[in-house]
Amino acid sequence: MGNRLEGKTAIVTGGGSIGPGIGNGKAAAALFAREGARVMVVDLNLEAAEETRRLIEGEGGSCFTSRADVSVAADCERIAGECVRELGRIDILHNNVGIEIPGGILEITEDDWDRTLDVNLKSIFLMCRAVVPRMVEQGGGSIVNISSINGIRTLPALSGAYGASKLGMVALTREIAVEFAAKGIRCNAVLPGMMRTPFVEASLTDAWGGDVADMMRQRDAMVPIGRQGESWDTAHAALFLASDDAAYVTGTTLVVDGGLTCGVRTAPQGG
Repeated sequence: MGNRLEGKTAIVTGGGSIGPGIGNGKAAAALFAREGARVMVVDLNLEAAEETRRLIEGEGGSCFTSRADVSVAADCERIAGECVRELGRIDILHNNVGIEIPGGILEITEDDWDRTLDVNLKSIFLMCRAVVPRMVEQGGGSIVNISSINGIRTLPALSGAYGASKLGMVALTREIAVEFAAKGIRCNAVLPGMMRTPFVEASLTDAWGGDVADMMRQRDAMVPIGRQGESWDTAHAALFLASDDAAYVTGTTLVVDGGLTCGVRTAPQGG
């Protein structure tokens, strides 16, 4: 247990996990609580949020949950109000909700395009619009948006809507950072690379089928560091940006990808 977020409150959207294990949102919520924050975990699946709450409270942390669809404005306003009523303020907003529907522009349907943009990008706009006035009133806060390296480069599995939404998130992060810097609000984005999370495993299974273990080995081999990342890697990056350690950091994108965006992994040299 640390104290980097001692006395702070945090909203974590998408704070449950899609299946067994620990996803990015669940890891962030648990890590924030370990560092002293009181956490509100939001998820469309209330039982998944409750599982995160049990983890946090089992470690002695403070947490409460709420079911919400963050692509709906009324739900976002309700979340912000609940957090202020329960915890008194909102110091950290951690936007983690996201979906991925594979396919290029000739494969993906218009409905899937709209749904992807609503869940991945519109939700950021709606949550920030609901929370920022509270942060302005209290004198500041920190927003961390979980984007993806797919916002800045193409991945092996094409997903035009997902990539567009994640790059849109980078631009929105920058605009919010500039607009509210003078109000004491920082806004940054984390861009995870190849990650082994319950969401990724479920997505691969549903979309591609086949041998998931083999796909994971192939994904590991793509990364210069030799493995995919874990949810905790994303969570630790988010913790830095959420904390006062990053007090002079705003409008940035923090890539967490094991070197994947630096170039192609080469074979080890030996003799």
